[in-house]
Order: sequence, then C-alpha cells, then structure tokens
Amino acid sequence: MAQLVEQWSPKPKVVGSIPTTRASKRSKEMADVRAYMKETYDEMIHKVSWPTWKNLQNSAVVVLFATFIFAVVIYIMDLGFGQLMDLIYTKIFN
Repeated sequence: MAQLVEQWSPKPKVVGSIPTTRASKRSKEMADVRAYMKETYDEMIHKVSWPTWKNLQNSAVVVLFATFIFAVVIYIMDLGFGQLMDLIYTKIFN
C-alpha cells in the first residue's frame, strides 16, 4: 500500500522534482503573463485605431438595415416554401 503513495520529496537527478524548480517555473509563468498583459495594453492604447462615434453610429445603421432586409427575404422565402409544400402535400395525399 505504501508503494502506491506518490512521493514529493526531492529526488536526485530528476528534473522538476525539486520544490524550488516548481516555484521558479511558476514565477516565470507569472512573469510571462504580466509581460503579455503589458504588451496587450500598449498595443490597444498606442497601435489600434479606434473609430469615431459618428462612424460607429453609421455602421450600426448599416447593420440594422441589412438585418431587416435579410429578415424580409427569409420571411418571403419561408412563405413561398410553405405554399409549395402545401401544394405538394395536397397533390400527393388527396
């Protein structure tokens, strides 16, 4: 039974089994995360060109208009297919 228990004590010549190695790996990962967040912030502030409020409003109007047109086209297609299916079912089953 004692053989099934995993040992966490440092083992000679085994990479990653020393607790200080685990801690240094975690601190390196945290430094990588911090560097990533800093680079992301710098890019969002200094390199991204953000649209103006007027451009956002114009884009929103275009999207709403296109959505309305697509909805109308799909509604007309649905009506047409519904009538076609009614015609087919009445011819087949009557």
